[in-house]
Amino acid sequence: MTSTGPTTGSGSVADTTGSAPRQVRRVAITSAIGTTIEWYDFFIYATAAALVFNSQFFSTMSAASGTLAAFATLGVGLVARPLGGIVWGHFGDRIGRKKMLVASLLLMGIATVGVGLLPTYAQIGMAAPVLLVVLRLLQGLSAGGEWGGAALMSVEHAPPGRRGRYGSFPQIGVPAGLILAQLVFLVVSNTTSPEQFAAWGWRIPFLLSIVLVVVGLVIRLRVEESPVFAMLRESRSRSRAPIVEVFRNRPRELVLASLSFIANNAIGYVFLAYLLSYGTQVLEVPRNTMIIVVIIGSLSWLASIVGGAIWSDRAGRKAVYLVGSVLLVVWPFPFFLLLNTTSFVAMVGAVIVLTIGLGLSYGPQSALFAEMFEARYRYSGASFSYAVGAVLGGGFAPLIATALQQAYRTSSAVAAYMVAVAVISLVAILFIRETHRPEAPARLS
Repeated sequence: MTSTGPTTGSGSVADTTGSAPRQVRRVAITSAIGTTIEWYDFFIYATAAALVFNSQFFSTMSAASGTLAAFATLGVGLVARPLGGIVWGHFGDRIGRKKMLVASLLLMGIATVGVGLLPTYAQIGMAAPVLLVVLRLLQGLSAGGEWGGAALMSVEHAPPGRRGRYGSFPQIGVPAGLILAQLVFLVVSNTTSPEQFAAWGWRIPFLLSIVLVVVGLVIRLRVEESPVFAMLRESRSRSRAPIVEVFRNRPRELVLASLSFIANNAIGYVFLAYLLSYGTQVLEVPRNTMIIVVIIGSLSWLASIVGGAIWSDRAGRKAVYLVGSVLLVVWPFPFFLLLNTTSFVAMVGAVIVLTIGLGLSYGPQSALFAEMFEARYRYSGASFSYAVGAVLGGGFAPLIATALQQAYRTSSAVAAYMVAVAVISLVAILFIRETHRPEAPARLS
């Protein structure tokens, strides 16, 4: 894999062979399962914020204001991501990718189970929303380092010419985690009465996390460390201050990578969090119907992530990104026109096209971000860029969308916001150097 961007430098390590096929498959599957569990934890919070947190933790507010407050706590977790990216990135570049992946999964599980055990506002007053914010911050810290480690483990173990393909495994954890979260909520909401769901049923998805985390930890402890990091350690080429070094040497790549992720994350959160609220509260579509629509869209998202990643091994990362980004620019207005019909078929069509754009602009990301930064500070560079893009784009997107809908009483305002963030990312991608030349020898350094 030849890079026309920053793939060489002091302490760089070339990896032209990847790991043994059996180990590559194990790492890929482990990355997918691990990130699915992490994102399940993250998304059950987003689902609960859309459906029940307004009544559980902000019960003194009106329904609309409570929803805004619940979505604000969703955004708080994203604010903690850059700090998580710095901390996990530093130690991931210093002591290894694998150890930090285990730590991130454990922290996410503790925070998620904590939400499931948290008393409501009616029980402990203002302490309830305060503790909710604290637990959400811990989720954000964990998520800030999770993606970078999982992505690098997959890409750095992968064989030449297939780093896009194997880099897609941690990416599919996002829609897979969302599907799992929605299915669990669907089962719980259909096996409890509305009163039972509001009283205790919503806690079940959070408490189930402890089982998933134990499974994830067992799986992650069985994989080998990244061969690239192992070479860095053996050659004594590790950076003493990776985040400082990446800021000094690759500021352009940090900025462009961060901006390139804004649209995908913002529009992704509109899909996974705001859509449920909009469908049930504004369009008055039954909750189960909206959950099914989101699940179908998530399946489309998953398929397009894999397809986009494989395509990027043939056409290049930037070309695939551009196709997905253009789709995210042109689709928001037709998206809401179809949703507003409340026709199930039309709504499904709307989310499928939207998630194809999301998948094509997310599938190649692991390989692209890994190829943009040298191995000695790759975890720090990739994690920080991903986290900053998430803060700028995704965390407050449901809150912004809800506020725009309430202020202007039209979905066109939300669509215009989606177009605006999509244009920002499209421009950033135009300035990113292609990192993968399919016809040339592979190189990851």
